[in-house]
Amino acid sequence: MIFKKYSEIKSALNENKITSTELCQAYLKRIEETDSKIKAFLYLKKDQILLDAANSDSRRKAGKQLSEFDGIPIGIKDNICIKGERVSCGSKILENFVSPYDATAIVKLREKGFIFFPGLNMDEFAMGSSTENSAFQITKNPFDTSRIPGGSSGGSAASVAASMLPLALGSDTGGSIRQPAALCGVFGLKPTYGRVSRYGLVAYASSLDQIGPFSNDPQGITDVLSVLSGSDLNDSTASKKQSFSNSDLSKTDLSKLKIGIMANEGAQWDADVKEKFHKIIEVLRSKGAEIVELDFSIHSYSIPIYYIIATAECSSNLSRFDGIRYGYRTEDPKKLEDVYVESRSKGFGDEVKRRILLGTFSLSSGYYDAYYGQAQKARVLIKRSYAEYFKKVDFILQPTSPTTAFKVGEKTKDPVQMYKADVLTTSVNLAGLPAISIPAGVDKNSLPIGLQITANKFEEGKLLSFITDLSLLEECKIDLPEKIQ
Repeated sequence: MIFKKYSEIKSALNENKITSTELCQAYLKRIEETDSKIKAFLYLKKDQILLDAANSDSRRKAGKQLSEFDGIPIGIKDNICIKGERVSCGSKILENFVSPYDATAIVKLREKGFIFFPGLNMDEFAMGSSTENSAFQITKNPFDTSRIPGGSSGGSAASVAASMLPLALGSDTGGSIRQPAALCGVFGLKPTYGRVSRYGLVAYASSLDQIGPFSNDPQGITDVLSVLSGSDLNDSTASKKQSFSNSDLSKTDLSKLKIGIMANEGAQWDADVKEKFHKIIEVLRSKGAEIVELDFSIHSYSIPIYYIIATAECSSNLSRFDGIRYGYRTEDPKKLEDVYVESRSKGFGDEVKRRILLGTFSLSSGYYDAYYGQAQKARVLIKRSYAEYFKKVDFILQPTSPTTAFKVGEKTKDPVQMYKADVLTTSVNLAGLPAISIPAGVDKNSLPIGLQITANKFEEGKLLSFITDLSLLEECKIDLPEKIQ
């Protein structure tokens, strides 16, 4: 059962062919057998999971199930707050912090009866593209445990790819759902900014962060988004537009679609990635879709724009971790200044410190206009470019990542090369658009390749209708590994 797709598991549960307890026990067994090699989980409360599953079974037996999702397991990235559970954000500074409240996303999932598997590993404070920046452990790629799973939501992607869970939540600031989804061969959606409430998501960069789902099939993405979407009084940036629902889906006529692709492809794309991408484009063209080349030259600036804005917001957001209000506090400080300096020096990892320093510099007197101010102006140009694109096309297709999964430790000594791993994903966050990564076959080393599809704002229904058809193409199929080497 655990190797089946989410939609099959959901059907089996609703047809009483399996209980939530049996399902959760099967996943816990898989985790026990597998996670010593993958290291996706920072912690796991088995007794609580089985208690929640037993309560779900009791509701179903009494005919009082909370929804069609009652009893389905879902993993939770360790920066999404669950009341009474540890939320460390992969950082020493929050190692023993227990959340006093539920994130809105958790409230909505709880109301539908989902069973939480929290504690999925991540890059510290979501700052990274490989899940090597966690203060506690390095998560590995289920297709090849000598390689990274992507980041920052590496634990979420790896848990689904290794069949330790059918679903998981992650967060995406510059590609942190889509990039690990691509490298792990699963589906991962970054919704439109504001589609899902950020309340209870520990902030990295507030104008960019967005919660989204991972799944081993398109139906899982659609179902979780239908639960998570909607306005929230606790989050002023949450959209007041009507929530997404399955009724927003419709049959896609490929022959009537206009597909945008980059006219100026990056030279850094792996040959296998480029070949697979063009093969999929040719299949779509053969089915009648019109392929339109778009000028993406301005997007060559998306990495510097992103890393100025994101680090500036990170500098502001992480100032609250000061060793006084909550989180790690240094022992035996000699004076007040020592509390701040030593707590943050010992509590934060190198990458977080680097980004705080970069952000503080770009916000400092004399540099604000030259860096942060200019980056915000350039961000407007990125948004305008997308607005022009979507006057011409229905979707934009690109590889999600220019390469497949690289070796653990391969890029840790060169931050710039690590940052370039997000070259195809960051502009989507800058524009606040919805985008999804879907499996798109494998390279010569049998490593997954991801295909990124971007739609216009709040067009998730149109996007998810399209990817359901795309995922059926032979060129897009990937078998998840049963044995973890």
